[in-house]
Amino acid sequence: MSEASVYRVVELIGSSSDSWEDAARNAVREASRTYQDLRVAEVVMMDVLIEDGDIIAFRTKLNLSYKSAAD
Repeated sequence: MSEASVYRVVELIGSSSDSWEDAARNAVREASRTYQDLRVAEVVMMDVLIEDGDIIAFRTKLNLSYKSAAD
């Protein structure tokens, strides 16, 4: 029988004062401190926080998959 790969998915929200790309990068960077063997990040949603008519933060929601040892 061939070995099967198992992947887990976590939902993350990254933020940045500069861009959605930096927000995604921040989320992946932080996730890499906890999860091993990161594989794919799917952008699910992007939004901004607004204060007094100005954008104060870009936020990117990701579904991030990582390879998991078979249970």
